[in-house]
Amino acid sequence: MNLSVADINRNYYESHNLTIARHPSATDVRMIVSVMAFALNAHEHLKFAKGMSDPEEPDMWEIDLTGEIQNWIMLGQAEEKRIRQACSKSRRVTVITYQKGAATPWFESIRGDLERFKHLQICSLFIADESIVESMVQRTMTLSCTIDEEQVMLSNETQNLIAEYKTLQASAR
Repeated sequence: MNLSVADINRNYYESHNLTIARHPSATDVRMIVSVMAFALNAHEHLKFAKGMSDPEEPDMWEIDLTGEIQNWIMLGQAEEKRIRQACSKSRRVTVITYQKGAATPWFESIRGDLERFKHLQICSLFIADESIVESMVQRTMTLSCTIDEEQVMLSNETQNLIAEYKTLQASAR
């Protein structure tokens, strides 16, 4: 997959050649969310990890040249224990939830336990029209992602998919 990222918020403009291994239980929506999450955190050292198939790894991570984990990124509604363990292993942890209507209750249920982690960022990503997702997912894709304020737009040559991105807990780093 070729992904061009234009992140106006971070002044980041790069293209990435990605290989995404899709877990058998992953949906098209989860796959597209993982592409958007990559774009939101894009960095030359950001890579997909084993996430769904290995609980010891995130969905993606940024590891610097010394081997230190700079950003541990998880998708979905992670358990408080898993988030706490990630916070002990990485300089920064990012959790991106995407289940419609479930982000706020989930976050409120664990908020008090996680406020102490100043390097933890929790965000929600809501796709406006999920019916577009299935037609966008192809074996070989060329996508462009534009991020501006709280909007993420993922496009191919014929379609635009828009998602709203909100920070529930901001990282101090």
